[in-house]
Amino acid sequence: MQQTVTLADAAPIATGIAAIIIENQALLSEIDGATGDGDHGINMAKGFRLVIERLESKSFDLREGFATIGDTLLGDIGGSMGPLYGSFFTEMAEALDGTSTLDRDRFAAMLSAGEAAIVDLGEAKVGDKTLIDVLVPARDAFIAAAKDGRDFAASLQALQTASAAGLEGTRDMVARLGRAARLGERSRGTLDAGACSCNLILQALADGLLQRLEPA
Repeated sequence: MQQTVTLADAAPIATGIAAIIIENQALLSEIDGATGDGDHGINMAKGFRLVIERLESKSFDLREGFATIGDTLLGDIGGSMGPLYGSFFTEMAEALDGTSTLDRDRFAAMLSAGEAAIVDLGEAKVGDKTLIDVLVPARDAFIAAAKDGRDFAASLQALQTASAAGLEGTRDMVARLGRAARLGERSRGTLDAGACSCNLILQALADGLLQRLEPA
């Protein structure tokens, strides 16, 4: 049976994602410091603290929560990740326009819209040791599970498994973009910080939905 969640009931997922990033600030910066300048956690946590401040005093649904994340990351954090994640959440919010509920197929369209925004904005491909190495396999796994007839919950679990595997897979990759690319082979053996933050976001998103899904 198809499962759904209302965007109103799913609203706390937006602040839940923010809380996960803030909680893992030190981890993200530590991973980034191995191959980059070590500020990924700092910048991401700064943006998501602003998100919580902007959402805590208002009534909102998941679409509005994602839109607020998008606007905040686009406007208030530096580096390359602000525009990438800002566009990701903005496009996901727009994919929820005109509906009050989220089901498996709408989620697939939403996630695909967010992924397309990142691909259009950046130059990364699977195998470049970036967040794409988490996002694309996770999206593909969700869609494959849905096409195989698995319900929303099972498709989300497939996404989570692929997301975690994608993150671990970056450990053996050589970075081809960003500061880490300057290290060449020396970038092998470490996780990618952007892939780590992407996995945190996708895991929190899926966990939040799994806790709230109701039969259609």
